[in-house]
Amino acid sequence: MGFAKERKKLEKLSEKTTGLQHYDGKSLAVITDIFEQYSHTVRILKNKNAEAFNGLYLNELQLVKECKRSLKLAKEEEDRQANFIKYKETLLDALTKTIQASTNIA
Repeated sequence: MGFAKERKKLEKLSEKTTGLQHYDGKSLAVITDIFEQYSHTVRILKNKNAEAFNGLYLNELQLVKECKRSLKLAKEEEDRQANFIKYKETLLDALTKTIQASTNIA
């Protein structure tokens, strides 16, 4: 059903996410792009197999959105760096869980 194709996309996004270390304009642009691609892919997977991916769509995606919002609202540079790392780790965790779920189906 095309789960391997989506899993490959998610694995590439995971590799990109792992490489991000510090908050700056370039890293913010990269992580925003990764988030958008993850969000789109998890929606596709949910539509293909709601039973397996609905929880990830509802829970993991919401956690990542909350971290993204926290980063956006942070005023101090120190807070931005801490929120960036949390955002990155939450996104990486969501990617890993989604990859695992797609592996279990295939």
